[in-house]
Amino acid sequence: MKNIDVCLSPDLLHLHKINNSIVVVTDIFRATSCMVTGFAYGVKSIIPVASVEECKTLQNMGYVAAAERDAQKVEGFDLDNSPFSYMDERLIGGKIAMTTTNGTLSISKAKTDAVKVIVGAFLNLAAVVNHLKNQPYDVLVLCAGWKGRPNLEDTLFAGAVVDALKDEYFVAEDSAILAMRTYQQAKNDMLGYLANSSHIRRLQGLGINKDISYCLQNDLYDVLPVLRGNELVIH
Repeated sequence: MKNIDVCLSPDLLHLHKINNSIVVVTDIFRATSCMVTGFAYGVKSIIPVASVEECKTLQNMGYVAAAERDAQKVEGFDLDNSPFSYMDERLIGGKIAMTTTNGTLSISKAKTDAVKVIVGAFLNLAAVVNHLKNQPYDVLVLCAGWKGRPNLEDTLFAGAVVDALKDEYFVAEDSAILAMRTYQQAKNDMLGYLANSSHIRRLQGLGINKDISYCLQNDLYDVLPVLRGNELVIH
């Protein structure tokens, strides 16, 4: 039977064999929520890069560039890390280069060995789950976390995926069980469950409350970003 597992931080990815796995990268607050939103609003492609320098190089080549560090926009770039910034009609058909503190780094770490890398958020949860139901490979949900540490919101998303696929996949590892049980506890009031989490406090300190509520909504969009080469596109 196929296995589904959860990696709670990209710093733990080396402990997982992913050469027969589809890796679902999630960074709920806010990189993967931005990516899903951008594609839903007509963005053509997104190149995720690990460093600000790589993003600046692509910006100089003509890409719209989004750069975030410590939950704030990096000076000199076009877009920040709010999903509402990706609803701009000027981005329709556009190509975006993106770097974030955690999410794009996680994609960079996963892409070398994974069978396929897809992007997941609560905003496209059903699209992720429906795609994985028909795949012959194992699944690893990679939580972007925060600077190497696990975080609660990404763990909840991982748990939602495991919970939805527990009849199709074997749930063997404690990290997957932990994520699933945490989600089952939290699913009826995720905002309340996350009220004291570190990243919510961080975002609230920056006055970004509307992003928090938006990113916790289920299935606003039926889009599935998939990495092809170095570029995310719609599956």
